[in-house]
Amino acid sequence: MNSIEESIFSRFASGEIRPDKIRYEDDDMLAFDDISPKAPTHILILPKKPIQSIAQMEAGDTELIGKMIYRAKVLAEEMGIAESGYRLTINVGKWGGQAVPYLHIHLLGGQPLNEDIEHFSHGE
Repeated sequence: MNSIEESIFSRFASGEIRPDKIRYEDDDMLAFDDISPKAPTHILILPKKPIQSIAQMEAGDTELIGKMIYRAKVLAEEMGIAESGYRLTINVGKWGGQAVPYLHIHLLGGQPLNEDIEHFSHGE
């Protein structure tokens, strides 16, 4: 993994570059379509505050993470996958499958999800 400062997600969060399909944005977070989707709906939700992973979050970050999870619920409703079900995933560290050193939540749905969807790589 590269450093958090070098990650593409840091550049997205800062506004330096923009992802193609933004689903939601406010002062605290950004949500956009994954460029290599693992399901018909695959949205990434990341905080604008640079946090490398859940392992580096602080007690003061809990409200932000809660807002991100709530936004995932709202996005699932907007995408029409709330009734059928969806998956939220946060990969932590190399062995946890975290390919980008920037905290983000995967929202996946739109098809039955099984154990075959186990690693979400972002091309790094």
